[in-house]
Amino acid sequence: MQRIAVIGNPGSWSTEKLADAFEARTGFRRVVDMAGVHMDLDSGRMWFNGEDLSTFDALTVKKIGPVYSPDMQDRLSLLELLARNGTPIFSNPTAILSALNRLSCTVILRAGNMPMPPTTITEDVEAAVEAVETYGRAVFKPLYTSKARGMEVIQADPSCRERIIRFQQQGNPVMYIQKMLETPGKDLGIVFLGGEYFGTYARQSSGAWNTSTSSGGKYAGYEPGKEVIDLAWTAQNLFKLDFTCVDVMESKDGPMIFEVSAFGGFRGLLEARGLDASVHFAEHVLNRVQS
Repeated sequence: MQRIAVIGNPGSWSTEKLADAFEARTGFRRVVDMAGVHMDLDSGRMWFNGEDLSTFDALTVKKIGPVYSPDMQDRLSLLELLARNGTPIFSNPTAILSALNRLSCTVILRAGNMPMPPTTITEDVEAAVEAVETYGRAVFKPLYTSKARGMEVIQADPSCRERIIRFQQQGNPVMYIQKMLETPGKDLGIVFLGGEYFGTYARQSSGAWNTSTSSGGKYAGYEPGKEVIDLAWTAQNLFKLDFTCVDVMESKDGPMIFEVSAFGGFRGLLEARGLDASVHFAEHVLNRVQS
C-alpha cells in the first residue's frame, strides 16, 4: 500500500477531493495541516500527529495555509528540507516557492520574456502616483493573494494619492502596480499536469472589473488556439510545477500572461469541462513514485 499524504487545509473542498482520489487508489488517506507539524532539524524528520512524514512514500501539496501570506514561505522551507533529505514532494517546494509570491513569479516570467501588462514595483508613493498617471488606470495587487482578494483599481484623479497611501498602509509596503487592460470579459485558466497541457476553462465576468469567482465570475468551457497554449506552456515550464494553472488574457495586443499558480485549482475544469483534475493528479504522483 502506497502511503501518500496531502498537505492542505483540512475540510477544504480541493484538499479533501485530492485526499479522496488517493484513498480510492491506495486505500490510504491522510491530510496534513502544516500548522500542526514540527520538524527536528538535526535528523531532518517532520512529524504530524505522531507520524513521521519522512517515512511516507510521497507528499503532495494542495494548499500550504488558509490564506496567502509570507508565513507560507516558512512552511515551504521546512518541506524543502524534507525534500532535500529524500522525501518525494509534488510539486517540489522549491518550485512552489518561486511562484508563491506575485513579485518573484513576475520576475521569472519577465526573465523568460513572457508578454505581460506594463507593471511598476515600488515602495515610493510618488513613484506609484506617476505610474497611475502614466497608465491612466492601474490595478494594485497584494504580493500574496488569490482570486483578486485585496486588489484595488486606482485611476488618475484627485483621490489617487490618498488611495495609494491607504493601499500601502493596509499591509502592502511593496506596491505591485499593473496597467489595467481592456478586457474581452473573460480570461483563461490553462492547466498543465506534469508539464503537459491538460485543459482550459474561462472565467467570465459578471460585470465586475475582474473575472474572479469571488467577484461573481463564472466558469465556462473554452479551448484556445495552439499559439495561446504554447505560450502558456512556455510560461509554466519556467517553474517546473507538477500541477499548475496559467492565467492568460487574450487582449487586443495579443495574449498576456498574468501569473503561474503555485498550486493550481480543480474547480474550474470540473465545473466548466467535467474534468476531474484531482484524479489525474493522483495518478501522476503514483506513477512518479512507482517509476
